Amino acid sequence: MIDTMRIATRNLLFLAMMLTLAGCREAPHEQTSSLPALGANVNETTVSGISSGAYMAGQFQMAHAKRVVGAAIIAGGPYGCSESIFANTLPGTGTAFLNLSKAVNGCMLDLLEIWGVADPAELAAKAEARAAKGEIDPIADVTRDRLYLFTGTSDRTVVPSIVKHAAEFYAKLGVPAANIELVSNYPAGHAFVTDNEGNACDVSAKPYVVNCAYDQAGALLKQMYGDLQPRTEAATGDFIDFDQRPFAANDMSGSGLAETGVVYVPKACREKSGCRVHIAFHGCAQNRETVGNAFITESGFARWADTNRLIVLFPQVAASPINPQGCWDWWGYTGPQYLTRDAPQIAAVNRMLDGLQAGGGGA
Repeated sequence: MIDTMRIATRNLLFLAMMLTLAGCREAPHEQTSSLPALGANVNETTVSGISSGAYMAGQFQMAHAKRVVGAAIIAGGPYGCSESIFANTLPGTGTAFLNLSKAVNGCMLDLLEIWGVADPAELAAKAEARAAKGEIDPIADVTRDRLYLFTGTSDRTVVPSIVKHAAEFYAKLGVPAANIELVSNYPAGHAFVTDNEGNACDVSAKPYVVNCAYDQAGALLKQMYGDLQPRTEAATGDFIDFDQRPFAANDMSGSGLAETGVVYVPKACREKSGCRVHIAFHGCAQNRETVGNAFITESGFARWADTNRLIVLFPQVAASPINPQGCWDWWGYTGPQYLTRDAPQIAAVNRMLDGLQAGGGGA
């Protein structure tokens, strides 16, 4: 117990230090354009993410369950895991400091299990309460979703038990067991898994893409959408840099967004409206300013998108003094509403969906 408390204290001090360190500013990107209006079918949207992106994928799914039909949680835990019982007692970013210890020690390392963190039943009850207050979409919309969860046996950043808590959380909400796929038999580190790109399988290092001879992009898309056409040998569509500033409600610093995001558009989605959308949330230290386009191009989503009329949105978060690793907000650094429909990042990404839906067509 003494060793456990020492580890917990050390992790808390480390995260507190991270929140006060100055981060890098996003390097400017040339030839940034507007997000294309493609008449997308946004009511069959799916989301995925790794690490902080996994938590954001779950948060976006819960907030906009009417639009989302599936979620893929890679090396992430259950929705609302980091929320402290004191979370609403301090304004603004004070929420982040109160949630910090619980986020690291209870939602990454699972060191607080003796205190009921993370308790899937309790978190499910809190989610139901948020839905009843209208802060997120009705739980009934979540229970129809198809879910993919993944944990690597070599992941020491977000340990396997945390991901299993996420699967239990969805079961407690009422998602049928047949709709939940938990993959836990690959020796992957803390990373997105491919069958031909990235570091060795058990590595947990930039760009957090590893080769485990497993096509994770294809596996998660098939779980969420059902049978798909085979992927192409190479991407044939367009990776488009777009300006994220119009989606931040005139508060770029408050949202934590980078100035530029990326969207992949297959040729078929240029020619005809009605393409579905997949949103892929990067992890900490995996945004463009840190690893370039590695996650965007090596994850393999584009090859599946080409043959299945799927637009892939890669929104980006910037590093900042309060978020030096460029993580998505799953512990409250943008404010106490971070788990709700009104959260700055969730609202901004939803506006991006609106932008893709514009132009005719859509559901």
